[in-house]
Amino acid sequence: MLPGTHPDSRYSATLPEKIQKDELLIADLGYFCILTLYRICERGAFFLNRFYIGTTIMIPETSKPLNLLALLQKVTVNAFELPVLLGPQKNNQVACRMIALRVNDKVASERRRKLIFNAQKKGRTPSQEHLFMAGWILMVTNAPQEWIPAEMVRPFYSLRWQIELLFKQWKSVLDVDSSSTSKEPRLQCELLGRLLVASLIQQIHSEANISLWKKEKKEISFDKLYKRFQERLFLIKDKLLLSIQEAETYINIEVVFLLKNCRKLIQLSRDTTLHFLEFGKIQKIEILKIDLLT
Repeated sequence: MLPGTHPDSRYSATLPEKIQKDELLIADLGYFCILTLYRICERGAFFLNRFYIGTTIMIPETSKPLNLLALLQKVTVNAFELPVLLGPQKNNQVACRMIALRVNDKVASERRRKLIFNAQKKGRTPSQEHLFMAGWILMVTNAPQEWIPAEMVRPFYSLRWQIELLFKQWKSVLDVDSSSTSKEPRLQCELLGRLLVASLIQQIHSEANISLWKKEKKEISFDKLYKRFQERLFLIKDKLLLSIQEAETYINIEVVFLLKNCRKLIQLSRDTTLHFLEFGKIQKIEILKIDLLT
């Protein structure tokens, strides 16, 4: 557990030792570090990251620097992929694929507005390069094309939000971040109890959600399931005081009922993550040739 003021970049250095061979690490922009990516490659693992603007990029065939800004200003396609080397130092350069996706004017304008607003709060002015780059989504990955096609990079990257949604449920429904006691032993008991309940509900949701998706292409709502269990926690506690078998029997019966009433409503305005991964719109990705880079 780290304090909230601890920067992501410092934690990034510990990530390679936590990942196993052939695993995929999906990380946010705050964790971008060339040395970390290099060490992930050394372990035979894979990464999928947002690209940090300003990082040195080299063309693999020529080992010459690539002017990304000039390239983006020149291309006419809305999405493309090209092989690159990250970093200027040959001893720890990272060979990977860069996928660039142009965003629509509305998204680009909102990004630029936020850039200007945040810069002004710090007494700065955003560079023209950063303002132009706001019109693109730039991703880098060392996963091969046959494993993660360029068209699926964006849907894959969106999976990182699932952990954020899980934390949101823990805080908003189970109140794991609040307590009415100032005594440390009692606080630890409360926290451990809530985390145990959260883990149980998460496991039930995960298995049920996958099963329902395979059968009917529908999903179970996190929020509904957590709230329904919260309403029944005292009853489950009474069952547990009688016997574990009594509580298990009750939960097995109750879960079947809950799952029927906790299905996620279909939102016509946007696709869910599972729907997007399986049926989402596939954006055509161009493979840029070297002669376009010179």
